[in-house]
Amino acid sequence: MTPHTQAAAAASGPARSGDASAPHNIVELLIDAGDVSRDQLGYARRVQAKLEVPRPILEVLKDLKFISDEQIKAAVRKNPSPMCLGNLLVELGRIREDDLRVALTIQAEQGSGKRLGEILLERRLIDERSLIEVLSLQMGFPYVEPDFTEIDPRLFLKAPAKWYETHRFVPVRMDDGKPLIAFADPMDKAALNAAREVFGPAFTTAIARQGSIDRAIKRAQRTKQRERISPSDEGSIIAMVDGIIQAAVERKASDIHIEPLKEHIRVRFRQDGVLIHYDDFPSPLHGAVTNRLKVMCDVDITEKRRHQGGRFFVDQADSQLDLRASFYVTVHGEKIVLRLLNRQGLLIHIEEVGMSPRMLERFKEDALYLPSGVILITGPTGSGKTTTVYSCINHINDPQTSIITAEEPVEYVIDGISQCSINPRIQLTFEETLRHIVRQDPDVIVIGEIRDNFSAEVAVQAALTGHKVITTFHTEDSIGGLVRLLNMNIEAFLISSTVVSVMAQRLLRKVCSDCAVPYRPTPLDLQRLGYGPADVAQARFQKGQGCAQCQYTGYRGRVGIFELLILNEDIRNAIIDHKTSQEIRRISIDATGLTTLLEDGIVKAASGVTTIEELLRCLPRLQRPRPLPELQRLLEV
Repeated sequence: MTPHTQAAAAASGPARSGDASAPHNIVELLIDAGDVSRDQLGYARRVQAKLEVPRPILEVLKDLKFISDEQIKAAVRKNPSPMCLGNLLVELGRIREDDLRVALTIQAEQGSGKRLGEILLERRLIDERSLIEVLSLQMGFPYVEPDFTEIDPRLFLKAPAKWYETHRFVPVRMDDGKPLIAFADPMDKAALNAAREVFGPAFTTAIARQGSIDRAIKRAQRTKQRERISPSDEGSIIAMVDGIIQAAVERKASDIHIEPLKEHIRVRFRQDGVLIHYDDFPSPLHGAVTNRLKVMCDVDITEKRRHQGGRFFVDQADSQLDLRASFYVTVHGEKIVLRLLNRQGLLIHIEEVGMSPRMLERFKEDALYLPSGVILITGPTGSGKTTTVYSCINHINDPQTSIITAEEPVEYVIDGISQCSINPRIQLTFEETLRHIVRQDPDVIVIGEIRDNFSAEVAVQAALTGHKVITTFHTEDSIGGLVRLLNMNIEAFLISSTVVSVMAQRLLRKVCSDCAVPYRPTPLDLQRLGYGPADVAQARFQKGQGCAQCQYTGYRGRVGIFELLILNEDIRNAIIDHKTSQEIRRISIDATGLTTLLEDGIVKAASGVTTIEELLRCLPRLQRPRPLPELQRLLEV
């Protein structure tokens, strides 16, 4: 039995008899406390009866603003008789009544003393975090996440780390003059006695996930060891920097952020597009770590007042890792960001980038296979534009085609393609390269990024002379790419006659396949999308509960979301007439069947690939999406 299921076992057996006069559910407790009136409850039940998707009465009361989460917690904790865990989970909307009946049936049939909490976890009917939160509410202990909390080193040093691991608890901080101690099982008498031996009889008991406690102990250990490292200990500094880079590689991070704060150095990794805290270091080591990275980049280590940039390579087992470094001067010192470019991980087939079947076929036939014209791939930094560009040129690369590129830097070397890496330090600039690129008799020109009027004009002029141009652009959506070209003083008739397609894209986190479970979106989430419950009745939404494989985030990997604009006569005329972006978007939807980024994301979320939370976090909502069945038909999903 794992520690968190031991905690569940301590409080999740059959319902306790307790005080016969005590209320048996949270709503009765709220009424007795005067937080909810009978009239309000009656109104909420009438609203609940009209809902197409059933919801717990507590959620309805909260949506109506009759009660708050704090009032619910206070009512449960003031109850003189502990409530049954199963009933709490159902009332709070953490599990369904059907799930509880199944778990209770299994509990009765097995007859082995297995507790309700264990069964719910084993059957993936609830995630560990939700179970611990409700156990915290039931038992009256505060719930903490020590892994993301600053551990007080003075408390931690009162006992060896191995001792904390044995007894499955960790001291977190001083709280109202008493130590706050996080236990995996706050009902474990041996652990409580062990804590009393070291911290005395007066401490605040909290409950936490076992994984959080283990990570907090390891992190506190590392911090303790690093405090002994001297900035002049070159070997330890080198090992520390190498360790950070190796950890980022193992976690498949795209960026490393080393940030000097007031009292320590914070290290975070960007994983699947989101910054995740990795570790902290003592502030005195910041100068040595910065100098080590500057030496690796071959930049001036004496310059502390100006921003700098560099690049270095690290040999991996069977490949070479390319790292681009940026040193940015802040009030607490230089912040360092390392972009990791794994040269073996970028090149993927165009069929694998994530476009829907119909969109991919149209992109290839109406854009990629055309002999000339400009193909724009747009999106913000980190949206996967470069990966899409490489998949395009790899797809059309053959012995009869001459492909030449101008990139800063070359991120993947493809055999048979002439690639130029821009290097301003030796005056090998974009301007100089683009002047010479058309003299190389190319069929396809790849420009790493349109960054100014000059590069935009070169792309347009190259297309006018019969070349195919593939390039990237920083805009919010496909229509924004056309508008920005107009704002760069490129003549409207040149844009309409040279640009053949604009592909906008984003990267959203994928639901972890190891801990994915079905879930129902909240009415608020659907309202923000512009849908009602009936609009998504046939959807198969999924959500990750959190597991070791996804580092308890519920997400693992990313999926591309795309918006493809193919320019036809209607859109070309709209550009020449200087129509607004909203008018061009409407024409594109009506005349070309354009599906927006949000609509493509909704289709992927409805099939369980990503979540509505990711759509709302990452995608622009410029207009109300069309019905889901229509979108699935347009994309042939």
